[in-house]
Amino acid sequence: MMYDIIGIVLVAIVVVSSALIILALLISRISLNRQVWLAGIFADILDFFYLPIKSVFHRYADTRTLDTWMVSLKNMANRDAFVKTEHRLLLVPHCMRSLDCPAPSTRFGIECRLCGKCIFSRMREDAERFGYTMYIVAGSSYIRHIVKKESADGALLVACNYELNKVMRSLKRKNIVTYGVPLLNDGCYNTEIDYENLIDVMERLRE
Repeated sequence: MMYDIIGIVLVAIVVVSSALIILALLISRISLNRQVWLAGIFADILDFFYLPIKSVFHRYADTRTLDTWMVSLKNMANRDAFVKTEHRLLLVPHCMRSLDCPAPSTRFGIECRLCGKCIFSRMREDAERFGYTMYIVAGSSYIRHIVKKESADGALLVACNYELNKVMRSLKRKNIVTYGVPLLNDGCYNTEIDYENLIDVMERLRE
């Protein structure tokens, strides 16, 4: 009798979990095109089940699709809270810099020399204009040092959707509100961003 009850409970948990995952995935897909309700709750569901969901996508679909949906949903969930943040970081990937970049690497990322060979010179000026402290990072280890140095409550992230989703999950545990702007292409170098879209995002996230 006891084993029957345990079996029923386990089956119920699996059924409910599966239903929540499917609903959360559907909502995240819809968030690409229009506003959705309870975005934060559905984002939390996808975060909780991220690894098993990712394994399914890896086998039957493209994991980049999952990350794209999740970033869209998290942006929708975080927007109002981000607008209220006061000390903001702009974290951008080193893969956007020039191949002959003269900037040295430090424990806080690439130290831009404003040489004008890539977009970072312009980006840093605009970051300061909108009230962001910009860091050019080459991995999550740099971000750990940066958040220890800066008492930030918000972080605008530029990266591929996989990295955006990963850093969003990481910084949420540190009570830092995030918003992600995806790159136009993936890769380790020569990546690009829709710069007009980045400026538009900064405008919309102003208080």
